[in-house]
Amino acid sequence: MVSFLCGSRVLAFFTVALGLVTRVLAAYDITRNDNLAVYWGQDSAGTQGDLSTYCEDDTIDNIVLAFLYVFFGTGSGTSEPEIDFANSCNQWDNGVFPGTALANCQFMASQIKACQAKGKIITLSMGGATGQVGFSDDSAANSLADKVWNLFLGGSSTIRPFGTAVLDGIDLDIESGSPAHYSTFVNRIRSNASGASKKYYITAAPQCPYPDANIGAALNAASFDAVYVQFYNNYCELSAPSEYNFATWDNWAKTLSANKNIKVYIGAAASSEAAGDGYVGPNTLATFAKNAQKTWSSFGGVMLWDASEAAKNNNYDKAIKSVMTANAVALGSAARETGAAKATATAKASKNTPASASKAEAPVLSSPEPQATRVPSRTGKVIEKPKAASRFFRT
Repeated sequence: MVSFLCGSRVLAFFTVALGLVTRVLAAYDITRNDNLAVYWGQDSAGTQGDLSTYCEDDTIDNIVLAFLYVFFGTGSGTSEPEIDFANSCNQWDNGVFPGTALANCQFMASQIKACQAKGKIITLSMGGATGQVGFSDDSAANSLADKVWNLFLGGSSTIRPFGTAVLDGIDLDIESGSPAHYSTFVNRIRSNASGASKKYYITAAPQCPYPDANIGAALNAASFDAVYVQFYNNYCELSAPSEYNFATWDNWAKTLSANKNIKVYIGAAASSEAAGDGYVGPNTLATFAKNAQKTWSSFGGVMLWDASEAAKNNNYDKAIKSVMTANAVALGSAARETGAAKATATAKASKNTPASASKAEAPVLSSPEPQATRVPSRTGKVIEKPKAASRFFRT
């Protein structure tokens, strides 16, 4: 039996617990500030399970498949893109569609659908640290957008790598090549999705130095739903808090982004082995996340590289997600209490205000002042620690 004195604590516990249960059952909601996105496919930890393994993890909201790493392939008589998911599916071990180098991963269709049935979204990341990417002109960008739409999204093709499964969007992890024509690519995907019966999401994974050299221009010119900013392997990484620049990205989201409602994620390494440097423990990441939830309205959640590293590192994903969800509930309760108090105070004040009193004009708010950014303190990019089973690594 619980004593009356513990009642408030018990109520708080059940409030958080109810929030967690509701979160698990609800469909994906990009407007939240406690979403968790994880990359899957490159077996960074050397212990990667199949997609179904991570679909069972109710703390994950978005699984990003990595990678479509070749934009224009070299298969006989075709220019189909190429995909590779390390030990789970690749063109060397799982076969390809005739005349192409495009891996046939249709056995994953049931896994993708099972994930989606749990309220998760499954998106496809294009690029990676060693990706063969880029466009020669707008025509090439439109051509690939149409291919991606037909192969992986809401279009149709006789060689769909995931069979009848329809992915929920694409992610651009562009870390090399020319930054030109990516806005054209994104706009074509948006055009193809116009009028579709489901929502398609477009995200990007820029490096934290602002502006990102490879995808920054497109972020200003085309509408993205979220950015998974990589706060690791860079001078502005989480392990260097004095250089951490989420405020700069928040300012960009509200002033320069083509989508002023875009969500900005804290991208983090899921273990000390997942990146060259920049890893922080779950308690430190939790502090960053809670501060972001309280401070920046653009904050959407946390991105982890990658799922296998998180699982191996004492379920790092569960640790950060539980903190974010509980804090979101607490902040929501505090906001409601503050709102109720203000409403009561306003009502009392209105009763005591003389009818002849004039109304004060609301102050005019200026636009946020752009924040200064710094030149990286070291050149080049540190590639994540290679694993034998993985061929393509992010920086």
